Amino acid sequence: MDNQTTLLIMAAGMGSRFGGLKQMEPVGPNGEILMDYSVYDAQRAGFDRTVIIIRRDFEQEFRRLVGRRMENMMDVDYAFQTMDDMPQGRTKPWGTAFAILCAEPQVNTPFCVINADDFYGRDAFAVMHRHLRVSGDYAMVGYLLENTLSESGTVSRGICEVEDGCLKGVTEHLSIPFRNEFPKGTVASMNMFGFQPNLFAYLREGYAAFMRAHGLEEKSEYLIPRVVDELIKSGRERMRVLETDAKWYGVTHREDLPGVAAAIGALAYSF
Repeated sequence: MDNQTTLLIMAAGMGSRFGGLKQMEPVGPNGEILMDYSVYDAQRAGFDRTVIIIRRDFEQEFRRLVGRRMENMMDVDYAFQTMDDMPQGRTKPWGTAFAILCAEPQVNTPFCVINADDFYGRDAFAVMHRHLRVSGDYAMVGYLLENTLSESGTVSRGICEVEDGCLKGVTEHLSIPFRNEFPKGTVASMNMFGFQPNLFAYLREGYAAFMRAHGLEEKSEYLIPRVVDELIKSGRERMRVLETDAKWYGVTHREDLPGVAAAIGALAYSF
């Protein structure tokens, strides 16, 4: 188990409308979706296995449509975000931190967490893998804001405060246009995090507190950026900000899809 690393993909939000969400939109020349590129890039960077968080009620359909293709690239396991024990009236899952907590039985190595519907770029996986192999610190890939914007409309981004190579805080900006007043070189978080297995103890503790305070609320969520912020500000952990010149792609707006497909196609992947 020494020096092994895991890629953890949050895909449970695909839900009962599986096949109709942007995560499933083909962007590659042979019908590849964004998750295919993440698994491919992670395998090439040196990650040993992938764990995909899904809902149990569409496990078979997921495996049939996309899972088997990924299993040809890397060892793949599945974790299940359950909807059991929801309070009366609650229909939404508990959020990204809870999703990660559901993967605890499958993850016992340093791991990288990503979203299912983002394209992070080869270099991002490479710098994250190098970090996880040599450091016990948590980490975040810090993207240049200008490499994450959409010409089709505004985007929400977490703008990072970085000091001595470590994350000190993140301020959420909800409507950043393609042309904006942020200085060139501004660092943005795209929620690509690297963690050690001790994160799960923090998540269990925080989840219990969250449920006591907000468990009956329909819209409250237990989110991983908030957990990270609390761990940093309390001094319990530090998070390194890893530099990359990779360009992030995502389908924030429907109009983004042709440009994303063209940009990724130009990168000449060979599955």
